[in-house]
Amino acid sequence: MEGRTGMNDRHRNSGRAGMTRRTLLGSATAVAAVAVTGAAAGPAAAGQAAATAGSPPSTPARHGEVPAIWREFTRSPFTHPQIPYVGRAGLGGGAARLPRHRVVTDVRHHGAFAADGTTDCAPAINRAIAAAGRAGGGTVTIPPGTYRIDDLIRIGHSNVVLRGAGSGRTTLYATKNLTELIGAYGSRYGGDKSSWSWAGGLIWLAPTARLDSLVDAIRAKAWPFEGWTGNTRDAWQTLTTVEPARQGSWTVTVADASGLRPGALVLLRLADDADHTLLEHMSGGGPGPEAYYWDDKTKLTSYVPYEWPVRVARVRGRRVTLERPLPLDVRTEWDPRLTTHVEELTGSGVEGLTLEAVETPQSPHLLDKGYNGVVLQCAYDCWVDDVTVRHVDNGFGLVAASACTLRRTRVAGRGSHHPYFCREGSHDNLIEDFTIEERTVPAPAGTQLHGINIEGLSSYNVWSRGDMRMGTFDSHRGLPFANVRTDITVDNDGRHGGDASAGPLFGARFTHWNIRVTNGRAGLMKIDGLAPYSATVGVNEVTEFDQIDVPDFTGDLHARLELYGTTDAVRPRNLYEAQRGL
Repeated sequence: MEGRTGMNDRHRNSGRAGMTRRTLLGSATAVAAVAVTGAAAGPAAAGQAAATAGSPPSTPARHGEVPAIWREFTRSPFTHPQIPYVGRAGLGGGAARLPRHRVVTDVRHHGAFAADGTTDCAPAINRAIAAAGRAGGGTVTIPPGTYRIDDLIRIGHSNVVLRGAGSGRTTLYATKNLTELIGAYGSRYGGDKSSWSWAGGLIWLAPTARLDSLVDAIRAKAWPFEGWTGNTRDAWQTLTTVEPARQGSWTVTVADASGLRPGALVLLRLADDADHTLLEHMSGGGPGPEAYYWDDKTKLTSYVPYEWPVRVARVRGRRVTLERPLPLDVRTEWDPRLTTHVEELTGSGVEGLTLEAVETPQSPHLLDKGYNGVVLQCAYDCWVDDVTVRHVDNGFGLVAASACTLRRTRVAGRGSHHPYFCREGSHDNLIEDFTIEERTVPAPAGTQLHGINIEGLSSYNVWSRGDMRMGTFDSHRGLPFANVRTDITVDNDGRHGGDASAGPLFGARFTHWNIRVTNGRAGLMKIDGLAPYSATVGVNEVTEFDQIDVPDFTGDLHARLELYGTTDAVRPRNLYEAQRGL
């Protein structure tokens, strides 16, 4: 998340389409309540009618149109060249209902009596969480009120849930930042940047041992890798090698299945070869990626090997069935193997509260102090529900997190660097019903706003049903691939970031589906001219202004553009929900 973001600036207000936010939000109201067929019911139908009446001439009101690419996808959902299969994204393979753990304690039982915002309640809250962990899991409740916290809140044991009385009733008021609590956090890539600009949270869900090792490394100024195989990427052992298989396969053949059992979480590890054919494959293959110069993309190549966490569903002889289909081909030249990893955090969550940081001016770009919100790290099958963060540097983070669900989350207050960030090999996550509010104060000079961030070989993540009143779709280089943004209204006023050494903005199979751009800016919304083997479907008419990018790969991008210039006309309206229904 480091580096310059500018390319070719133009006047921010030029070229805007005549589309009002009221028009698009009225259209969006109908989305969640309408089936794949497009038949509206109840209040949604009224909202849809209002949107139809108010659609501007540049985006004619057309409804119920099923694009050819959707029909193609339904015939080959696991191997379609442009649209990734994300129907299993999120906790429990996309479970509609989040787990409900029994209540085991209340923070008041551990000394958090002063819900008045003046007494430090962090020790009591952390004691309650630790007690739940020792009990084997359960829910810790926080009654209504404002609770001051002068330390970060750690959820480090599996099956532990921290639950407030609702985001409008329970507030944790954070008085300190991560620099004060842990120390300065430099970048493993050098320079004077602060890694708190893209890492760590004041509510931090990570396995206890993993978080302790990260804190120790930061204090020792031995800037760590942050993922599933430890600070130096050597905390793993081979369980078995894997025979070649095709992307989209649910079953693989292994050399030795004796170390595998159903329910176990393993890493699929794919290393690259000297010709970077793995990176080429992530980019869709062909002449463009083959001609791309990879050798000087040192930040990108540091992300390799690709590590994909997945649960074993079934073992029969040497045949192993996985919880999700393979995200990529498995080829001998990439030394494919299933491995161990650091202990995961699983079955844990945060619900029903607001985390409000003391209001301070936003820091200059890449110098964040760490007034950060909620971060999930080395987490699998975890969740955040009905949580608001306010006055934060960075809002909600997924760092080497997979199969997690963020639902009904909101970023509010004075403005954030990354309202949402998804990095360090995070896969198969679902962010739905999310809101980025307009900032309450003007942005200080030298600051940056990104939006919903994705980078670092992260793949098969979904952003669904979003209301972005500021920000952008921040593909932050680092070759993210096979990600979906669907059913989102966005005032596209943010900018993407990413070092040149992090490589391409997009890998293959990015899909933008039913996107309503209220200010008519094309950048990072209409991606048929940027992203290889991508699909832009159901985006209203937009024009290029402000930050303008050029494709990283030469030649034919094999990208698809369908139902361009329409507003909420595409059926199915929500690509993720439609895939879940297949």
